[in-house]
Formats: sequence, structure tokens, C-alpha cells
Amino acid sequence: MLRMRSDVKDAGAAGPAGDSSAADAGYPGLPMPRRFYAIAAISFGLALLVIDGQIANVALPTLSRELGVGEGAITSVVTIYQLVMVMGLLPLASLGDRIGHRKLYQIGQLVFCIASALCFFVDSFSMLLVLRAGQAIGASMAMAVNVALVRAIYPEKSLGAGLGFNSIIIASSAALAPTLGGYIVAHFPWQAVFFVAAPLAVISLLLGRALPDPQPRPGKTDWTGGIWSAVTMALLIGGLQLASHENTRWLGIASVVAGVASTWFLVKRESTRDRPIVPVDLLKMPVIGLSALAAVAVFLSAGALMITLPFRLEQGMGYSPDQVGLLLLPFPLTMLFVSPTAGWLSDRVAASKLGVPGLIVAIIGLVLLAMLPDDAGGLDVAWRLSITAAGFGFFLAPNSRLAIGNAPMHRSAAAGGVLSTSRLLGQATAAAVVGLLLGLGLGLGPVPFYVSIGFAVLAAACTMFRFNTVTAAQARQSEASAAL
Repeated sequence: MLRMRSDVKDAGAAGPAGDSSAADAGYPGLPMPRRFYAIAAISFGLALLVIDGQIANVALPTLSRELGVGEGAITSVVTIYQLVMVMGLLPLASLGDRIGHRKLYQIGQLVFCIASALCFFVDSFSMLLVLRAGQAIGASMAMAVNVALVRAIYPEKSLGAGLGFNSIIIASSAALAPTLGGYIVAHFPWQAVFFVAAPLAVISLLLGRALPDPQPRPGKTDWTGGIWSAVTMALLIGGLQLASHENTRWLGIASVVAGVASTWFLVKRESTRDRPIVPVDLLKMPVIGLSALAAVAVFLSAGALMITLPFRLEQGMGYSPDQVGLLLLPFPLTMLFVSPTAGWLSDRVAASKLGVPGLIVAIIGLVLLAMLPDDAGGLDVAWRLSITAAGFGFFLAPNSRLAIGNAPMHRSAAAGGVLSTSRLLGQATAAAVVGLLLGLGLGLGPVPFYVSIGFAVLAAACTMFRFNTVTAAQARQSEASAAL
């Protein structure tokens, strides 16, 4: 019955707000002024996760030189962080339900602080990788319950606005990270890149008492399912990254095949459990499962674009690296302005009515970027990127609000884990796809843009199918009511 009510929300049957779970409708959120302190705690924590995840990119050439490591191997500093994070999201979301979301969030911030402080003493490549894994574990703990805490902080009627504000933090931090990283590498020891975000974790910890009170739930922790889930993600994401390199391509393909097989058996096992590590109970709900699939496709599309474009701008069009950094800024800056508007609207308009037009705009922007001439000026790149970013922005916040708002309150962490995993899975797969295209000599032409367009079209198809599915569910419910 919960699924039926949730599905009907996206069809717009519940009035202008729409898209929220009927079982949890009217949740009041935290009282004032505690809500403001809690928002600040979440914001500082989210900013550090974004900055720490992206700031190392600009330091890779310096790290390669200082540590005496090859350019190919030094990228492990980034990939190990992404891999450990995505391995931990679903198991840690389940753990957060067991011990309480605030408790796990604060433990994660503490782990991140300790690992970041130890980065000051790094003098070897292996030590850096270990500490990056430690940072990723702490970040994964916080990210696993971040959305669940946001849902508990804001009133149900303002959930979309809260997710939109989160998007502001993400976009502004993403815009700041490359510039901050470049400044640190130019003026300070390179180790500072890895502990510059630690003060944000300290502030988040100090404000953490304002976060919603922990509500631990009884039950035994499913260690087998947690480890199995982590290993499966390692096979899938690690395999994709290996497959993007020519000398390890077949090993990567074998790893992905093993990961797919492991996923099938894991889902079969989890389907029989009351509180599964892999939230198959939520993914079976069309309104959540299709939203997650659409999110994967969108992050694949956007990720492939943002990884491909620097190669096109620098090697294909002759721009310098510092100019490329400036040319990419319109994307996060546009998201910075569009995301809160989309979040506010998602509290009033059904997600599909925002998401499909947004994706159409994004596809138009991608087509324009694919047609970009080699002698294009900076303004030509900027306005095309802004159109694309605006389209993605009008999709992401409503799509997230729909998935989170339709999950039962006690499964908020699991729903948040699904969305975070969708994002990381899309981004990691995009990196592998672009690496493969570059290896095949297709990375500098229009082919990567066509790939981005294809994934955006897939996201639009998922959104339309979700709308049709929930509309049909609404009709069946109306018929059943009339029969009674």
C-alpha cells in the first residue's frame, strides 16, 4: 500500500507539492534554531567531502614528480578514494540504521580528521594510498547517512528546497576545489592538499550535536552481506577502471563479468531478507528504482562530458591548461544557481514535469557541444556548457527529492545510499568509458559527446517510463476505490 501511495505522488495526485511518501507526509523536521545549526553541520561536512574528492586532481603531476611515481600509477590517489567510498556506501547506510545516523556521521568525520592529519607526515606513495583509503572510509560513513539526516532536518514540505541547498554546497565546492588545489600546490607543501579540508570536519563535529538525535534500531549486523556488497562493488568499479587501460583491459573485463555474476547472486540473497544491505525492497518500487537508474545515466552523461571536454579543449582546440580550467567553470556555476530553484520547484511540481524538460534542454546543450568548431572562442564554449548544466540541474534535484521522499522514513539511509552509489557508479563508469574511447583514438572527436547524448536520452526514457508506470498505478488505485 505504501508503494501505491508513493507511486501516485509522482503522477501529481497529491496536490501541488507531490512526490513525497504519504506515510511520512507532514513530518515537521527539527525546531528552530536547532535546524539552522544542523544545516550548517551538514553543509560543512558535505563541502569537505566534495573538496577532498576533487582537490587532488590538480596535484597529480606534482605528486608524480615528488614521489617518483609514473603518471599512470599516480592516478591511483584518486581512484582508490572513489573505489573505497563506493564500496562502503550501502553497507554503511545499513550500519547507520542500526546505530543511529548522527552517530555514524560523527564517527565518519572523526575518522576523516585523523586520516587527514596523518597526511601531513606522508613521505611515500604507499603511505599516501593507505591514508587516502582512510579518508575515503570516513567520507563514506558521512555520505551514507547524509541524505537521511537532511530528510530528518527539514520539514517534509521543504525537502526539495533542502536537497537544492545541498546542491548549492556541492556545486560551489566543486568550483572551488581546482582553484584551491592549484594555489596550495603552488605555495605550500603538496601534503597540504590532503588535509586542507580537515578544519571543515572539525566545524561539522562541533556543530554535530544539533543534528537529529540517533534512533538506533535493534537487530544483528549482516557482516556477510556487507562484505559481499563491498567486494561486488570493487569488482564492478575496479574492473571498469582496469578495462580503461590497454595493458589490463582483459583483466578488467573479467572482473566486471565476475561483478555482474556476484550482483545477481547477492540480489537473490538480499531479496529474502527483512532489512537487506542492498535495498532491493526499495529498488523494486518503480518510483525509486527508475529514479536511481535515471541518476546513473545522468551522471554517466555529465561525467563523460566533463572528462572529455578538457582533452578536446587542450589537445584539439589549443587552449592552455589554465584556460581550460576557466572554460569549465560555467558548468558548476550554472548548477549553483539552477539547483536551488529546481529544489524549490520540486516541492510544488511533480518530478517528471521538471525532469523531462530539463533533460531535453541538456540534450540540446550536448548536441551544440558536439557541433563545436575547432576555432570556437571561450564564449562559444561557455554558453553551451551553461545550457547543458541548466538542463541537468533541473533534473537532479527533483529526481533526488522523488526517490528520498517516497522511501519510508526508517529506510531513508538506504535510499540515500542508493542515490550516492548511483552518482559514484555513473562517474566511475564515465571515466572508464572515456578512457576506452581515448585508447581507441576516438576521444578528441564528437564520439564522446554522442555517448553523453545517448546516456541523457536513456535518463529521459527512464523518467518517462516511471511517469507512465505511476500513472497506471494511480488508475488502478482509482478503479479499486470505485469498486469498493
